[in-house]
Amino acid sequence: MIRRQERSMRTAARDESAGSGEFHDARSAMTEQLPEHIGKYQILERIGSGGMGHVYLGRDPESGAEAAVKVLTPGLARESGFVERFNREIEAMQKLTHPSIVRLFDHGVDGESYYFAMEFIQGETLLAFVRRVRRVPWRRAFEIAEEICGALKTAHDHGIIHRDLKPSNLLLDSQGRVRLTDFGVAQVFDTQRLTITGGVIGTAEYMSPEQAEGKRASRQSDLYSLGVVLYTMVTGRTPFTGSTAIEVMQKHRFGLFDRPSAVVPELPRRVDETICRLLEKDPGKRFPDAFVLQRHLRHVQQIEDRVAQGATIAENSSVDSAATTSVAPSDKEPEVVPVRRAGQATLAKSLLRRHFEEDADQSALVSWLASLPGLLASLAAVVLLAWWLWPREPTPQQLFDRGIALMGQGAGLNYLQARKEYFLPLLDRERDGWQERVSPYLQEIELYELDRSARRGRIEPADSSSQDEPRRLLRHALALRQSGNPAQAARMLASLDRLLSADPSRSDLRPIVGRALDEMNANQQLASARDYANEMLARVDEHISAGQHAEASALCLALRDLYGDDSAIRAKIEETERRLQPNSEAESAQPAVRNE
Repeated sequence: MIRRQERSMRTAARDESAGSGEFHDARSAMTEQLPEHIGKYQILERIGSGGMGHVYLGRDPESGAEAAVKVLTPGLARESGFVERFNREIEAMQKLTHPSIVRLFDHGVDGESYYFAMEFIQGETLLAFVRRVRRVPWRRAFEIAEEICGALKTAHDHGIIHRDLKPSNLLLDSQGRVRLTDFGVAQVFDTQRLTITGGVIGTAEYMSPEQAEGKRASRQSDLYSLGVVLYTMVTGRTPFTGSTAIEVMQKHRFGLFDRPSAVVPELPRRVDETICRLLEKDPGKRFPDAFVLQRHLRHVQQIEDRVAQGATIAENSSVDSAATTSVAPSDKEPEVVPVRRAGQATLAKSLLRRHFEEDADQSALVSWLASLPGLLASLAAVVLLAWWLWPREPTPQQLFDRGIALMGQGAGLNYLQARKEYFLPLLDRERDGWQERVSPYLQEIELYELDRSARRGRIEPADSSSQDEPRRLLRHALALRQSGNPAQAARMLASLDRLLSADPSRSDLRPIVGRALDEMNANQQLASARDYANEMLARVDEHISAGQHAEASALCLALRDLYGDDSAIRAKIEETERRLQPNSEAESAQPAVRNE
């Protein structure tokens, strides 16, 4: 029994490590020289490893409590970028206190190694649970989702988006309660990204459409991922699959999935609609936050309970109204004895009584409405409703907020709608008080309009002022960028920016040029990063061909940590790792064996 329990604990920890992008190598775990202590924790075994470091099972000698100790490798710890990422993960977890979130016990530095100790959960991951049962009954799935909503609400209230919610990051303890872990990829709303490549963070099968597009994740992004988790629990499969991560991400953005009820026909309609609403492409069509979703899940269960009770009562009534007989206990022929039940006559009598009572109530209401007090009350209600529905002129703040909301949907025709319907009317009303706040948005809209014209290959100036030379040069630079000459376009924009700095009369155009130049420089940095990563992957191929697997593996780990957030590079790294270790997945699925 003890052996089985320890094996279950190690499997759960290994699944958790795999969920956070780490992998487990059983052979290296057997041959590695384990540290005796990390901080105050006595190390028992290694349960996971990855590019950022190792995860050990440790014991606090004072309390005897076991903990999962995560350690940053000394080589990475010497680089400030990785240390900052490590400290950010700790800072995020320190803010979160909830029964459904894995607790952070301690953190510190041991020699050159940064570490933190967190709660060690005895049980299994939700991924292992779903694989074992194949399909989870929808009521149990909703109960699990309710607990996850509580954890997400706590994280969202602290400004933390998980960004990588999936079954391997959800642990089920021995009591069946859910614990959310791995906030290593979480991002605080107001902080900037630490990666130099941009890209996306998350796992393709559970990634929201906006994350797949590279946009900023929001609370609704976590709710989409929770919808995928619910879909997977109820149907036994993910809504989208593909041969590559990029293919799956494209399906999240544009593809259609089979409704859960198409896979599980007996699924209640409200359950089916709830999951489909969570999987809406537009974040605005999903539930507004985790708290609202939690209440909705509970409400659906209560409704379905009442529906089930009503069906049981109706079934019992139909049985009671059927004719029944009993047999007299004698040697004579059986005598049919009628048994008094609530039959059709009693049912008809009850229905007629209810009909007459409702008709009497309606007659009284009609009589009151026909009287003078009733007429006056009805007239007052109509006047009040008309006053309430009468359109009112929006305040300046409302105009500004509505324009911002439209632009928040992403670049498109809504930009032009925001300018026409909100920003320009706002400046017409109160230019002095709102000019400074509205100008950056108008500049962004104008840059979008110029870029849109360049993509179409034609220029349609809105007024005669757009015919001047600086604006023509800006359009020409944007057209060069679209035609595949970013270097020439950047030089033209830089020269135009210098000219505008000496021309105070065109101060309105210079911020737009600056925005275009910044965007172009960022794209060039991304292209440079991808070129370098491809060059290093070519060197990995050379090491593999030469049989130098250790060197190739080390380069893959470094590339994954530096560029793993870029979906295009990550797909190439994964392909290289499959060629490097074709049997790594089969080995990691075997239980870890402790060296005795």
